[in-house]
Amino acid sequence: MNDDGVRELVEVMAKALAEYPEAIVVKEIVGHQISVIELRAAKDDLGKIIGKEGRNAHALRTILNAAATKLRKRAVLEILE
Repeated sequence: MNDDGVRELVEVMAKALAEYPEAIVVKEIVGHQISVIELRAAKDDLGKIIGKEGRNAHALRTILNAAATKLRKRAVLEILE
């Protein structure tokens, strides 16, 4: 997995959950010590991506942290409207 891999990973997972995968936009903002992954989705898909009681969002963040740790990076997932 390359440096762009965590962004791609989040994008693939979000598109798999979404009803409108073409509306998924994932941007990575690289800071000095941490990367912020911004995930934007169609309003109708936000509920699916976040999931009941935030379970899907929590799972996405867990996988993101595991992948980032493997790359010796720190990453945070922000789900935006």
